[in-house]
Amino acid sequence: MDQGIILVGGNNELDTIVSDKIKELEATKMSLPLVEIKKQFAENNSSPIRDFYGSLRQAKTMALIAEIKKASPSAGDINVGVDILAQARAYEIGGARALSVLTDAHFKGELSFLRQIKNVTTIPILRKDFIFDPYQIYESKYYGADALLLIASIVTAERLNELVDLTHELGMRCLIESHNREDLDKALTTKGEILGINARDLRTFEVDLKNITDLAPLVPADRLLVAESGIESSADVLRLKNVGAKAILVGTTLMKAIDLPAKMKELSLE
Repeated sequence: MDQGIILVGGNNELDTIVSDKIKELEATKMSLPLVEIKKQFAENNSSPIRDFYGSLRQAKTMALIAEIKKASPSAGDINVGVDILAQARAYEIGGARALSVLTDAHFKGELSFLRQIKNVTTIPILRKDFIFDPYQIYESKYYGADALLLIASIVTAERLNELVDLTHELGMRCLIESHNREDLDKALTTKGEILGINARDLRTFEVDLKNITDLAPLVPADRLLVAESGIESSADVLRLKNVGAKAILVGTTLMKAIDLPAKMKELSLE
């Protein structure tokens, strides 16, 4: 197995997803070789990159990263019948500073969603997936991502730094996600400006905002802190803002919202 990938063993969902992704990637590299992707870049056939970091920094109150999330292994179907293009446009109209798009099959996501959504919006798009191989960085740009999620727990510190540097080299930005002190220490060894703390433990899928409030003080002021998962109300957002969060990433709450504009306004603290 690739020595840059970390699997803890035992029966946990994250290892299952990563193992499936390893197999999937073997087939993907055959159908879309890296040499072909690089050829497209050389011919300038990639879409212009939108400034993910700058967009978050420019938020007046709390920067909202709104997520397209049809389903998840923990919650099951969330909103599988959603018109993803209409939802993305509604997010932009509602004031989202960026969009997060699940592209993994376990979440009923597809890589093609990135380009489709980019064609009908003007704000930056984050690819949310399980990324551990340099090929996936090139792939993300090829499909139109402006930024991508890197989960610190699934790769070694050396691989994480390699992925961050390559992402920057290709003009994109990354959101480096941590769930514990060990992950955060790993993230802090990189040049990544945007650090996420996830309230959800991806190995058990348990959610606790206290995880964010406990780790947030360890994030230096020169890094932009994004709070992820379990955010449902303005009270939650204020709690996170008070510990230094400058942005929030929200999926399920928005995908289930009855009055989406009102919920977005509430979570943005407007």
